[in-house]
Amino acid sequence: MNALPEDAPRVLIVDDEPDLCELLAITLRGMGLQSDSTGTLVAARQALTDASYRLCLCDLRLPDGSGLELIEHIQRTQPHLPVAMITAHGDVGAAVAAMKAGAFDFVNKPVNVQGLRGLIDQALRLSRVRAEAGTVPSLIGESPAMQALRVMVAKLARSQAPVFIRGESGVGKERVARLIHAQGARASGPFVPVNCGAIPEHLLESELFGHVKGSFTGASADREGLFQTAAGGTLFLDEIGAVPPAMQVKLLRALQERAVRPVGARQEIPVDARVLSATHEDLAALVRDGRVRQDFYYRINVIEVTVPPLRDRAQDIPALAADLLARMAGGERLELTPAALTALQGYAFPGNVRELENILERAAALCEGPQIDRADLHLPAACEYPPQGGAGGDDLDAELDGVERARIVAALEATRYNRTAAAARLGLTLRQLRYRMLKLDLN
Repeated sequence: MNALPEDAPRVLIVDDEPDLCELLAITLRGMGLQSDSTGTLVAARQALTDASYRLCLCDLRLPDGSGLELIEHIQRTQPHLPVAMITAHGDVGAAVAAMKAGAFDFVNKPVNVQGLRGLIDQALRLSRVRAEAGTVPSLIGESPAMQALRVMVAKLARSQAPVFIRGESGVGKERVARLIHAQGARASGPFVPVNCGAIPEHLLESELFGHVKGSFTGASADREGLFQTAAGGTLFLDEIGAVPPAMQVKLLRALQERAVRPVGARQEIPVDARVLSATHEDLAALVRDGRVRQDFYYRINVIEVTVPPLRDRAQDIPALAADLLARMAGGERLELTPAALTALQGYAFPGNVRELENILERAAALCEGPQIDRADLHLPAACEYPPQGGAGGDDLDAELDGVERARIVAALEATRYNRTAAAARLGLTLRQLRYRMLKLDLN
C-alpha cells in the first residue's frame, strides 16, 4: 500500500470500538486522508492539542463521558473544526442534541461507507469555502442584533442541522438562508428556494418529491422533484407553515430518512440536500392551533434563528439605504438628505427591508437631481414613530395589525370583494389571505 504524503489532511476518530475505528481508518485512507484513533474523551482532548485536524468523527457514548462534551470542547477551542457524531440507528434525539451542540452532521450505526464518504467530502470543503469567504455577500448593518445574527449564520454554516428561520415578511429570511448556504460546505451545490404557500396543495407533493410517468392525469413523463434538484446543495422551504398536515407527515419522513418517494413510485430515492425552512408566522402557535404537527415542528426546528425587524435596528437604515441606492443608481451619485434619512429612521416599516427598497426605488425614479429629500419618500404618516420609541409605540402589535387590516380592506374594496383577486393584489395566496382575515376578524 502506497504511503500517504505527510501533508495529507488528518482526521481524528474518537470511538472505543476497534472494529469501527479500523473501518473508518480504511475508508479515510482510501480517500487519501490520514487518521488518528482514540477511545476516550481525555485522549481526544490531548490529540486535539498535539495535532491539527480537518475533521473529527466522534462516538456519542464513550467510556469516560459523552461525545457531546467533546463537541462543546471543540466549539470553545477550535470552532472551525467540523465534528460528525456517530449514533445508534434511529436515535433521533441524540442526533438532534449533537446538531444543537454544534455538530457538523451525524452518522448512523452501522456506518454506510458511501454516505460517510459524502459527509467527509462536505466537511473538507469547508476549508475552501472559508478561504473564499471574502467573496460571499454579508448582512448589512452594525446594530447588536445584526452582529449577533452574523455570528449565528457563521456557526450554522458549519453544521448540516435543519435550521428554522423566523421573521416578519420582508426582513430578509431568504437572504439569511442563502448566506448559510454560501458559507457552508454545500456552497458549490445548488440553492433551491421554494415558497410552499404559493404551490397548490394537490401539487405540493409532486413539486417536492417528483413523480413518475402516468402517476396522475397530465404526468406525461418522469419528473424530478425539488429535493432531487437540490442534490448536493440546499433546499429552502419558505412559508413552511402553509404545508398541510397530511403533507407534513411525508415531509417529516423525507427529513428523517433522507429519502423521498416520487408520486407513483414504488421505492424511495436517497436524497442529499440540506433543508432550511422559514415562515413569518409563529410556528409554536400553529402547533397549538393544530395546523402544524408537533413531530414535524421538532424536526424542522432543530435550530431556530430570528431575523430582527427593521424597526428594531433603525441605526442600520443609513447603511442599508446607501447600499440599495448604489445598486439602483447604476454608478451615478444618489444620496439621501439628512431630513430624508431622519424620516426613514422614524418610520415603522411594517414591510421591513423589502418596503425600504420599494420606497427608495420609487423615490429614485421621482426625485430631481442626485439627492432624495423627505418629500420624495411619500411615507405614510400614520406609521411614523420616534427613533427611540415614544407615545404610540406602546402597543406595536395592535398598530401593525391595524396597518395590515387597512391594506386588506383596501384590496378587497378595490376588487369588489373578490378574494382571489385581492390575494393576488397583496402578493398572497388565497389560503394566506383567508388565514389573515380570520386572524384579524375580517370575516
